[in-house]
Amino acid sequence: MQFLGNYGLNCNDFFRISQQIALPPWTGSPGFAHYRAITPGPHARMQILVTGSAGFIGFHLARRLLREGHLVTGIDSFVPYYDLRLKEARHALLEAEPGFRGLRADLAACKVVDRALEEAAPEIVVHLAAQAGVRYALEHPETYIASNIQATFNLLEGLRRRPARHLLIASTSSAFGASEAMPFRERDAAATPLNIYSASKLATEHMAHAYAHLWKQPITAFRFFTVYGPWGRPDMAFFKFTAKILRGEPIDIYNHGRMERDFTYVDDIIEAIARLIPVVPEPGRTVGASDSLSPVAPYRLVNIGNGRPVQLLDFVAAIEAAAGKKAIRNMMPMQPGDVTRTWADTTLLQALTGFAPSTDVRDGVAAFVAWYREFYRA
Repeated sequence: MQFLGNYGLNCNDFFRISQQIALPPWTGSPGFAHYRAITPGPHARMQILVTGSAGFIGFHLARRLLREGHLVTGIDSFVPYYDLRLKEARHALLEAEPGFRGLRADLAACKVVDRALEEAAPEIVVHLAAQAGVRYALEHPETYIASNIQATFNLLEGLRRRPARHLLIASTSSAFGASEAMPFRERDAAATPLNIYSASKLATEHMAHAYAHLWKQPITAFRFFTVYGPWGRPDMAFFKFTAKILRGEPIDIYNHGRMERDFTYVDDIIEAIARLIPVVPEPGRTVGASDSLSPVAPYRLVNIGNGRPVQLLDFVAAIEAAAGKKAIRNMMPMQPGDVTRTWADTTLLQALTGFAPSTDVRDGVAAFVAWYREFYRA
């Protein structure tokens, strides 16, 4: 593991990655709906850069790609937003996998991107690094400017000089803001963000579109819908509810439980991303009326959600069943900046990949609670 950024080194004291690995040539072939797809042969390896690799989703994606035989460079700044021991444990598992190279680098702190792209030579970049959290944004809004907007800008600038075959960028269902049109569709206007987190992610989508238009860098942005599962983030409701229920502590339930979320299991998120990697946007090649493909850029926006909203109290009941304990419920008013309901339309994801998330929330919650008990010996 290399160190950079806010860890005692400056931009000139950069990391060295191991010797450049020659990759077999890629071949293009039609994918779903006559899309150009990146389709290496059955034994080919791709060189992939994953930002936020010590994070919840980044860890799962990197592990999936490594086990498929790809070469993965992971970048993570290890910001102590939550318990670093969890990030370190995730990263230790990745470092034990052949083909992984880990870099501790703050993409917003200094210009590390150019050298990283030069050394890693990725054909695919999956940008998952971000400051997440709606409630944290109420108290620390400035972190979202640096971690989300500045870091994404640095990456886009780096790829302007050294393009990738495909850049995939994570966004959030929170970008739909105050929209009441259900289910949320990619072509719906998203002009009413309710917090700085969603505003920052919406800004990254717009920047990505501009760079795709100006520099022809193919980009797919995807909006995640309430991801949960093993190795999750401790700041998220499913994690906090589980921890407190097992300890016999009260849980805070906002809006008195009158909320719905399109809870999406992490394995389904990873499957969707893996299937979107080869589907490179090309102007003029759409899959129908649901397609968000830009008319002026190789850019597309895709929802990744379960497509079935779940009542918050039903989600709590699933945790109770898996934990074997009843929650002590502390009913609270609505939290500022939050929304009462999310619901993903996954028509476009299915058209592009032939896949739609389908994990039942009871099964996903049971898997998370089992992991939590094992990891924390609870």
